[in-house]
Amino acid sequence: MQKEISNRYISLITLIAALGGFLFGFDMAVVSGIIEPLKLEFGLSSSQEGLFVSSALLGCIAGVGFSGFLSDKIGRKKVLFVAAFLFLISACGFSSAASYPVLIFFRIMAGMAVGVASNISPLYISELAPAKKRGSLVTFYQLAITIGILIAYISNLFLQRYVSVHVNENNVLMHYMFSEHIWRGMFLVGLIPALLFCLSLFFVPESPRWLLQNNFDEKALNILTKINGKEEGLIEFNSIKEVVILKSGKIKELLRLPLNKLLFMAMILTALSQFSGINAVIFYGPTILKSAGIVTSDALFYQVILGAANMLFTFIAIWKVDTWGRRPLYLMGSLSAAIALSLTATCFMLGVHGWPMLFCIMLFLLFFAFSLGPLKFVIATEIFPTYIRGTAVSICIMTMWVSDWFVNLLFPILRDSLGIAPTFLIFAFFCILSFIYAKRKLFETKGKTLEEISISTPV
Repeated sequence: MQKEISNRYISLITLIAALGGFLFGFDMAVVSGIIEPLKLEFGLSSSQEGLFVSSALLGCIAGVGFSGFLSDKIGRKKVLFVAAFLFLISACGFSSAASYPVLIFFRIMAGMAVGVASNISPLYISELAPAKKRGSLVTFYQLAITIGILIAYISNLFLQRYVSVHVNENNVLMHYMFSEHIWRGMFLVGLIPALLFCLSLFFVPESPRWLLQNNFDEKALNILTKINGKEEGLIEFNSIKEVVILKSGKIKELLRLPLNKLLFMAMILTALSQFSGINAVIFYGPTILKSAGIVTSDALFYQVILGAANMLFTFIAIWKVDTWGRRPLYLMGSLSAAIALSLTATCFMLGVHGWPMLFCIMLFLLFFAFSLGPLKFVIATEIFPTYIRGTAVSICIMTMWVSDWFVNLLFPILRDSLGIAPTFLIFAFFCILSFIYAKRKLFETKGKTLEEISISTPV
């Protein structure tokens, strides 16, 4: 009975924290349906298009920059509230923006929200999850991202095809949001999950590891007991107490052995996973499909299919990450993703369009979804000790967003200058590099507590 209650408790915590991932996915993917109408309304050039998309990533970098340090100082839960507030404000602001500079401002704010959530949500889940379930629970955060992406695709399609033609012109505001300027309504949909995220955070506890690090022992023990049961909770409590060392958690700590090697490995794996081009497929999906001979109105429908596949394939990681382990999944997925991207490039070169093209892109999503996608979060949140974890993870997540910024800024330029096929071959090359590096450097962490990993980490 106690075990069932504990499972329900940690599941509820994970679900609420994963709303940050949902909003991450929604905010990033909703842009795919907005780009084309914005280009027409504001007459955007390729460089302005790239700036618009990548401006959110600049916000992500800023959000990650302050959230890691802040979470080590005031706690993970309080910083999640910051993310929820930023999601709310940006959704309202973007949907009412009247000029290109204002659009950029609120995209940066939305990016800050995503940056904070992408950093703190998986970190928070990792610090509360039992060792035997940690991989799958952190991967659930990646699943929430894919669900957010899928909902963004579905809402874009629904608003474009159905709502925009049925809005009553007598309702001036609704007509403006959902008919004349449909892209405003697309972004305003995100207000609902943002509000839900903000309210539900009142029902989750602070990270017990952060509490112990800051001498709130009784609170930490109560939370660990609820998560693990009385006996296992006490064992976990004592294990954490033995390892916790009250240090500053400053960046200079990460420049010393063995932490500097761990940080370098995590940063390299994170960057290479983003250089696979996943966000180019997510953000520029309709334009990629349009290049494949699919008309824009159908492209949104096909993108829903891709979003559904991306979500479903993530269940493979949830299913196997705590049994097969991190390393085998990463190696298998990165190499297979390179093959899928090469097949996609071949389709473009040979003029093979329609379902064969869609199948190749879905293959890439399959392999990314159970390896490169979720495992960067799992690895980054596991390998660092508690006193520096928030700062270390923030640097890894910042690496992710800097990499994404480069990819999304350069993709329209590469697409228009080199062509789609060579661009996808470049993405495939980085997947191969990811496989080679992981084969040499990545070690296995499945089944170990965070404290066991910090003690036994290879130097």
